[in-house]
Amino acid sequence: MTIAANLGYPRIGPRRELKRALEAYWAGRIDTDGLQREAAALRRQAWALQQGSGISHVPSGDFALYDHVLETACAFGAIPAGYGWKGEGPVSLLTLFALARGAWGTAEEPRTGIDPAAQPLEMTKWFDTNYHYLVPRLSSEMRFALHDNPWRRMFEEALRHGCRTRPVVLGPVSFLLLAKGEDGANPLALLPALLPAYGQLLRELGDASAGWVQMDEPCLATDLPAGAAEAYATAYHALAAAAPGLDLLLATYFGGLRENLALSASLPVAGLHLDLVRDPGQLDVALGLLREEQWLSLGLVNGRNVWRTDLRAALALARRATARPGGARRLMLAPSCSLLHVPHSLREETALDPSLRRRLAFADEKLAEVALLARALDEGEAVAAAALTASDAILAEQPPAATPPIITPEMEQRPSPFPVRAAVQQAKFRLPPLPVTTIGSLPQTAEVRAARAEALRGNSDPAAYEAQMRDLIADSIAWQDAIGVDVPVHGEFERNDMVKYFAEQLEGYAITKHGWVQSYGSRCVSPPILWGDVRRPKPMTVRWSSHAQSLTRRPVKGMLTGPVTMLQWAFVREDIPRKAACRQIALALREEVADLQAAGIGIIQIDEPAFREGLPLRRSERADYLRWATACFRLTAGAAGDATQIHTHMCYSEFEDILDAIAAMDADVISIETARSRMELLRAFTEFAYPNAIGPGVWDIHSPRVPQVSEMVTLARSALACLPAERLWLNPDCGCKTRNWAEVRPAVVNLVQAARTLRAELVPPL
Repeated sequence: MTIAANLGYPRIGPRRELKRALEAYWAGRIDTDGLQREAAALRRQAWALQQGSGISHVPSGDFALYDHVLETACAFGAIPAGYGWKGEGPVSLLTLFALARGAWGTAEEPRTGIDPAAQPLEMTKWFDTNYHYLVPRLSSEMRFALHDNPWRRMFEEALRHGCRTRPVVLGPVSFLLLAKGEDGANPLALLPALLPAYGQLLRELGDASAGWVQMDEPCLATDLPAGAAEAYATAYHALAAAAPGLDLLLATYFGGLRENLALSASLPVAGLHLDLVRDPGQLDVALGLLREEQWLSLGLVNGRNVWRTDLRAALALARRATARPGGARRLMLAPSCSLLHVPHSLREETALDPSLRRRLAFADEKLAEVALLARALDEGEAVAAAALTASDAILAEQPPAATPPIITPEMEQRPSPFPVRAAVQQAKFRLPPLPVTTIGSLPQTAEVRAARAEALRGNSDPAAYEAQMRDLIADSIAWQDAIGVDVPVHGEFERNDMVKYFAEQLEGYAITKHGWVQSYGSRCVSPPILWGDVRRPKPMTVRWSSHAQSLTRRPVKGMLTGPVTMLQWAFVREDIPRKAACRQIALALREEVADLQAAGIGIIQIDEPAFREGLPLRRSERADYLRWATACFRLTAGAAGDATQIHTHMCYSEFEDILDAIAAMDADVISIETARSRMELLRAFTEFAYPNAIGPGVWDIHSPRVPQVSEMVTLARSALACLPAERLWLNPDCGCKTRNWAEVRPAVVNLVQAARTLRAELVPPL
């Protein structure tokens, strides 16, 4: 009998219940028991729903309060000093959240041994997704042990609720490859020290009567570094020996295994999961490599996008897998990866265009697709005849592709090279050394969000809402002027999200009501759906930026989201070439740049935090992506004259291997995350000899900590050791939308003071 399986389920809850519980806990409105009760209720609901959808292998252990990589590190004691952990026993929530968010400055922290100055761990993208994970910091002195076993605890919790689950564990080799070594330590070299702890984890799951355990090893879908193949062989032979009674499913996803397929099939595991959405061609090779007794799990339903599955094509792939000896008896069907990356359910999206809605499938609908495919394979096509016919009809409804726009090479170029532009811009703006700015957004208070929600529902007078937003902008500009911010921002109070705000005003996008997915921790985003030709009917930001500029003599920075991010952070129709869609977006945003410039906005930031995220995992595929992604940014910025200063912002990604493409984007100023990494990323820009101006972040806004002037000065001095002052700006790592004013006001004051301190050092008083 074919097994209908799932690799992972969204954690946040249909109404973002986890987000609200976390934020209530951090604010002191609920205690630890209250937070854990909310988490348990979400897990119970998820198990029951999956079981009721016909899924036989329901995952457990895929839930995390903040991030599964961080919580794996905590379970094994991979915790640096200073976070209040004594080296034995389970990690407290105070320590967990100090690792994720930094010290909070509470009275509890000194008593529990948390350093009040403790910085959060670095955060970066989970492969090529918009999910962010916390990067473990490992040293050669670490002594790994299983200090807590949440996998067993959740397995037994599910059993009490009548659901036998398949625990999901991040595999040891991927865990190490995703970590960073301190003091020159090579994380892979720590594998022998880590494996006994993993062995104990699996033995305890066996003792709890678990049958299957899913070992996630997504790094197998990437170009492996030296020594990784040997590490996989060592690890899985050791794990198979440590828990011989368990069936291990090696789960790979986000791409094809290619040269790693033979390695994966040779490992002593009971089953192998393949992502056939990203690489259907690997199936035939796998069929020839797997041992007869091994199970094959087919990722047939896209866990990364919201479009319905071509059921007939998926069923044909599944049938091919039954041709191998024992194939019909040892087959699982599943999504391509965890459903963490898609919203919960389509049920309440009743406002969507019906012709679009019937083409969509969120997490719950994808589970139904998996179960239906398994039934059709076992019982015959007749049981799925109606669904197959509907799938065929929906695919036939696809609208034709648009005629490609005419784009000339001149449209992708600024009029003059950077040195010429920089001189023109400095003569125009007369900014001091180390100019201070913020990334764009200012705190979105509950009052701001409520006013925007009422306006969206039509419950408030449009003129009154407009006046309220204009007053907020006026207050923010007056405050920034008063404390000495050199390039103020209008605050983006009118914006719900950096992508959704623009998608609502562009043709070709659709917006959901409850289409939330987790980005990190309690941060959720609602990606729009790109399903048609993108056009800009009218200006989107000009009136807000113009209002802000009218209130100050300082140059106000206009704020746009760039074309690559507008593409990456949307659910894009799968039959549209991504680069064609990106060019359409770029042309629409180019019109906005031209209108902002015409309205007197002299500095325009085109944010591209998703630029690195879109990079293919395989090096051999990257050149084409980088060419068209860079060209799309340049197409957007190409409307600007020499005197208009173009900024861009990128955050929480590794950029070392794409610095030539970032330089080719030719932004006048790029702001990057460097606070958590202690300027590590800036050193890469320096070694590359990045030619334009840089704003290295000296304040980590993803932590509630208010950094002191001395901390910012120290970071900025590190930057000055790398680059000349005339090419350096000072700014936070990211926008301040998620912080509150009690944190932002003193932090920005400290930022301005740090700049003044450093300017005095650069030009001592006479």
